[in-house]
Amino acid sequence: MSEKSIGRGTWYDMMAQKVITRERKLGRSLDKVRTEMGLGASGFPHIGSLGDAARSYAVTLALKDMGFNSELVAFCDDKDGLRKVPAGLPKTLEKYLGFPVSSIPDPFGCHESYGKHMSSLLLEALDECGIQYHYLSAKEVYEKGMLLNEVRTILANAQKVGEIVKEEVGQERYTEVLPFFPVCEKCGRIYTTKALEYFPKTDKVLYSCEGLEIRGKLIAGCGHKGEADIARGEGKLSWKSEFAARWKALDIRFEAYGKDIADSVRINDRICREILCFEPPSHARYEMFLDKGGKKISKSSGNVFTPQVWFRYGSPQALLLLMLKRFVGTRTLDVSDIPVYMNELDHLEDVYFGKKAAKDEKELTKARGLYEYCWVLKPPVKPSVHVPYNLLTFLAKMAPKECPSAFITEKLQSYGYLQKNQQLDADLTMRIEYAFNWIRDFEEIRESTVTLSKEEKNAIAGLISVLEAENEPEKIQNAIFNLAKTSGLSPSSFFKTLYLILLGAPQGPRLGPYILVMGKPNVTSALKRALSKNSA
Repeated sequence: MSEKSIGRGTWYDMMAQKVITRERKLGRSLDKVRTEMGLGASGFPHIGSLGDAARSYAVTLALKDMGFNSELVAFCDDKDGLRKVPAGLPKTLEKYLGFPVSSIPDPFGCHESYGKHMSSLLLEALDECGIQYHYLSAKEVYEKGMLLNEVRTILANAQKVGEIVKEEVGQERYTEVLPFFPVCEKCGRIYTTKALEYFPKTDKVLYSCEGLEIRGKLIAGCGHKGEADIARGEGKLSWKSEFAARWKALDIRFEAYGKDIADSVRINDRICREILCFEPPSHARYEMFLDKGGKKISKSSGNVFTPQVWFRYGSPQALLLLMLKRFVGTRTLDVSDIPVYMNELDHLEDVYFGKKAAKDEKELTKARGLYEYCWVLKPPVKPSVHVPYNLLTFLAKMAPKECPSAFITEKLQSYGYLQKNQQLDADLTMRIEYAFNWIRDFEEIRESTVTLSKEEKNAIAGLISVLEAENEPEKIQNAIFNLAKTSGLSPSSFFKTLYLILLGAPQGPRLGPYILVMGKPNVTSALKRALSKNSA
């Protein structure tokens, strides 16, 4: 079967096809095909957390598109213990290190627990993106006994679990203790306990609260020895066995995972097959988002980039484009990339509605499919008005405070983006709000990538020199005209190149005033980056 003949021509359609083909070979029921994503609750949700949901939901949509009843399970790990106080939160939370996040008070005072507050932020982002899901809280799942049979089987076969872990990663811990963390009935911590023995007849686990070293810091135990009732949810499985229990109990057929937990997934696959006698779900491995400094974007560190930050400057659909356009490979990311994805979404929309051509039929099918998934298969019926992000930030910066909308409308009409009597629609109004937020918070111009000729590079280098000394808009405008001529370029061609670099569009406002309003240092930096990208 050719790639373009599968569904909407995307990776997600192909993955859905693979899931169904595998399930049929296994002879399992296809009455409901569930996918799953893990919902962290230990810190502020970052962009990558939403990516886990977006990718699994795209497979869910592809399965539905094929005619199957499918749903995404969002499993919230709110029974996990707090390992570190995330940057930006009060140090007073350190007294709760080792406690389940569902039993820690909300430091913001608006939710019933710390875990509920953190998970709600990601759920709000999923809702904003139109991602539908079946929410499950680990705390409630354990208390209701939804994993009880699986927990019993794993604990009864704890020796075999320990051997699997040792064989796969060389860790010997679970050859000595059970793969289970009881919650200490005396101090309330979960990671300080050591599960020593399981009594099948009473569903009790004998434990001692001895302490645990986490990231070089010892969390002391209280020394209590007791028994935890697994039927009442007085503890949880370790990560090296919990995935397997979830997969079988919830009948999960697909789950993507990040490369950072590849070892855990491999161990859980074996536990699923060899101990729970359930074939694990189909998987797809993705890589992490990195910040521009090369560090992994993390819940607990200061470089966290949340979905809420994205929604201040860009649309949910542009965020889904970031998540869905490419599945494999590490990508660097920060807030300055948002305008790029907003403009790229506009390009996809132009291809979708036939306003721009794709290079071939296969590329067209994939572009159309990707655009539809960015809209969770509910795309608009007509294209929106596309105005380059940088142009909107320029207009937002120039707009008078008393009547900004009228000013921007008039300018967009004069530039040809709106017809003479055409007013702002809801989509463009929202984009203008993004632009106002951007100029309130940032100064940087995010230049577009343009391939430059030798003559254009010389002319741009000359313009950078001019901007170091010139402060009059008309003199800057004339200098651009003269630089084009002395470099052997037609002025109109050189102006177009500058517009493409600075605005992402072939035309726009007069460049002299634009350069001064946006700030000469910002424009100079953008031009230097454009030269640097063309230096190879």
